[in-house]
Amino acid sequence: MQRNFLVAFTFICGLAMIASFFMPILQGLQDMLSKFGIIVISFSLLLGMGSILVVNVQKIQRRHADTPYSIVLLIAMFVMLVCGIVFGIKPLESRIESVTLETLFDYLFQTVMVPMSSTMFSLLAFFIASAAYRAFRARNVMASLLLIAALVVMSRFNPYLEPLFGEKVNRLSNWLMNVPNLAAQRAIVMGIGLGMVATALKVVLGIERNYMGKG
Repeated sequence: MQRNFLVAFTFICGLAMIASFFMPILQGLQDMLSKFGIIVISFSLLLGMGSILVVNVQKIQRRHADTPYSIVLLIAMFVMLVCGIVFGIKPLESRIESVTLETLFDYLFQTVMVPMSSTMFSLLAFFIASAAYRAFRARNVMASLLLIAALVVMSRFNPYLEPLFGEKVNRLSNWLMNVPNLAAQRAIVMGIGLGMVATALKVVLGIERNYMGKG
């Protein structure tokens, strides 16, 4: 019974959202369902916080090797939670202005989270360089074509090679970026779109049952 109700509710909501794109009269229903979705996402964030708390507390109790990281994570989570709920959220207008209790939440985010995120993303450059080195080894015809295309595109931004090749390299690089590369990107985007539609239909029609349990 519970499973049938979930299937029916999901089907009706999904059908209403799809129909609202073709029937402007249902725009109000779409807005209402979108607000319900925001509420569900908010509660899912609470469930996620509870899951983080339980998992990391269990690690601390078992004295897992990651116990120091779990302690830091829990302290940071509760500090940000208290700062946001008790003192409020007010963005800093500049880095040099005096920090107050109202701007403490944003100050901690800008001075702790943003630099750490920048550090993690900067490490991607080394992984990309390593992957490019492995991919650009001319072991077969496709790898050789990839290597040649990469050298042409990179030579466009090399100031020392520009006097030697000039406009020819720029034209060839633009053609590589706007024709083969763009065609591949659009093919990937179309594949992703079709996959999203297929997944949405499976959820709406009740074929995707992972979220419903065994009932």
